[in-house]
Amino acid sequence: MRKLSAFIFTSLNGFFEASKGDISWHKHGEEENSYAVESLKAGNTLLFGSKTYQMMASYWPTPIAIKNDPIVANGINKADKIVFSRTLKKAGWNNTRIIKANIVEEVKKLKKTSGSDMTLMGSGSILTRFAEQGLIDEYQIMLDPVVIGKGTTIFKDIKHKLDLKLITTRTFRSGVVLLSYGPLEK
Repeated sequence: MRKLSAFIFTSLNGFFEASKGDISWHKHGEEENSYAVESLKAGNTLLFGSKTYQMMASYWPTPIAIKNDPIVANGINKADKIVFSRTLKKAGWNNTRIIKANIVEEVKKLKKTSGSDMTLMGSGSILTRFAEQGLIDEYQIMLDPVVIGKGTTIFKDIKHKLDLKLITTRTFRSGVVLLSYGPLEK
């Protein structure tokens, strides 16, 4: 059975993006980049909402990304990817397929199959939908030491309480803290 983790970064005041989708406040240093490299070695299938997918696909396959960060670019470009979108007609980024409808049911099916584990990257509204359905096995939250103005909160509009247990923490020299949580056993 495949596991589903969610990876998202947030400001100290709980926003994963500032107004108009701005994420420039999120800083990645050498240590955080090494963490990304290690994470990609797991070979997980990467999952995205359409907005996150379009942002990532507009950068990682480019010559600039390959020059600036060849190891991460290679890993993310080679990874199998799934984008959840009702409007996207085609996925031009290699190894990507689109799931247009019934995303909760589709992920339930995927979790029952054999294969690599899956990681949902960002994608706040989909994170909330999957959390509501109990589909996420681990939440990896990268907490940046910054407070921003207006933005979108993690778990925006969630309808029920999530009881989680802390699995691990990791502190980076930059002040960024990675918090990993899992659901409490019932």
